Parts: sequence; structure tokens; C-alpha cells
Amino acid sequence: MHGFKLLSIVLLTCLYFEGTADAQVMDIATRPGVTQRILIVASPESKAAVILFAGGNGGLQITPQGSFKYLGGNFLIRMRQAFVDQGLTVVIVDAPSDRQKDPFLGGFRQTPQHLEDMKIVIARVRQQVNLPVWLIGTSRGTQSVGYIATQLSGAEGPDGIVLTSTILTDETGRAVPKMELIKITIPVLVVHHRDDGCKLCAFSSMPSLMDGLTNARKKELIAVTGGQNRGDPCEALAYHGFNGIEATVVADIANWIKQN
Repeated sequence: MHGFKLLSIVLLTCLYFEGTADAQVMDIATRPGVTQRILIVASPESKAAVILFAGGNGGLQITPQGSFKYLGGNFLIRMRQAFVDQGLTVVIVDAPSDRQKDPFLGGFRQTPQHLEDMKIVIARVRQQVNLPVWLIGTSRGTQSVGYIATQLSGAEGPDGIVLTSTILTDETGRAVPKMELIKITIPVLVVHHRDDGCKLCAFSSMPSLMDGLTNARKKELIAVTGGQNRGDPCEALAYHGFNGIEATVVADIANWIKQN
């Protein structure tokens, strides 16, 4: 149904980031009248592609020049080059063109429309790089990744997922442990700070997630400690965002992906 749309890609610009490989900003046609902007940073010796889902409202507003109007300090976004240095091609997804104002992805992450957008993005990335495609989400981004992994499988879905600072409880929406985790059969890595102070991400709630991944081909929890805890406990410079230990966390994630 949407096969023709995979060819309807507007390459906006190619650019060079200091200290990075060439990067591309693309708009990919998804739903009728809607495009999904992505930023691709290739690794010279890439072993896999990772699609990164930022937390918060997910509204990065990626510019044609490849900068971010919002959420540039998010754990995954600020560490994008570290993933590239670890031999992974990085793909960063913005909110789609019809969600480019507040609340951006708020209330949208577990909808058929978001799923349709991401199904086409996964297919396009797989076609472009000819590598395994993994999804990595942090904080609210785990609600996108978890939902996608429960709804898409085989050639349409990811080859594996990584959940960091997972939303474990949520009074206003469906937390990841409440999803149909039994449907996930691909490898799942969970990375969480033991002292995460965000009320939606208490480490004591972790069993509700890990126990639900009964059919995952492989699953592992990496529980980290240390770093710096500054500001809002649910923001990027707190333990929630792995402040001060980012490089170690990225290396652990990259190694796990390459081994699986």
C-alpha cells in the first residue's frame, strides 16, 4: 500500500558535523500528506543501524542543517556521535510533519499513525544501509519503542530493541510493562540507573518489565550506578539521563547490539 512512498524521499541536505562522518537530513513520505524527518549519521564500519527515540514530547524540530531546536541535551541525542564511534549508524527521528507543535508526540506514541510512520522509516533505513535495524528509546521514547516492538515483527519490525530509563508506571498513559510484551520475540536490552529519581521510572518497578518479556529471544538488564544527579530527576542531567556515565552506557549498549 505504501511501497511507492518509500521512493518519495526528499534529500534535503548533506552536511558535515565536526568530528563525525557525513550526515543526511531526509524527509520520508509516510501517511497521505505527511512526512517524517530523520537525521542519519553513518559509521564507516557500521555493524548495525540504531534508530533513536528521544524522551519528553519527542519534538526535536530538526533543521535542514541538521541541528535541533529542542531536546538537544537528551541522553540519546547528545550521545549520537558516541554511538557512531562504536560502529553503529545512527538514525534520529523527529515528530512527523503533522505533529510539529506542542504536544508533538505527546499522546501520539501509541497510535496507528505513529506505527505507520515508523514502519516506513524502518523499511527505508533497512533498504538504505542493508544492516540489522535496532530501535533505542529513552524515557518517553521507550513508549514508542515498546509499542512498535509489540505491533511490528519480521521484515516490518526491528531486529532488536534497547530500552533506557524506561517508563515503568504512568498515570496518564500506558507504561511499557502494561503493553503486550508477550508479543516481543526479538532481543531486548534494558538499561536503567538504580537511583533513577523520576517517579515514573523507579528501579523497584523493574520486575514488572523484565517478567513480562517472556518470549524475547534474549533479554538482559544492565543496572548502572554512579554519575551525577542534577536538576529535575526526570530530566537529562539527572541519573535518569546517565549524566557523567554516558560513554560507559553507550559502550555497553553498542557491545550488546553487536553481540546479538
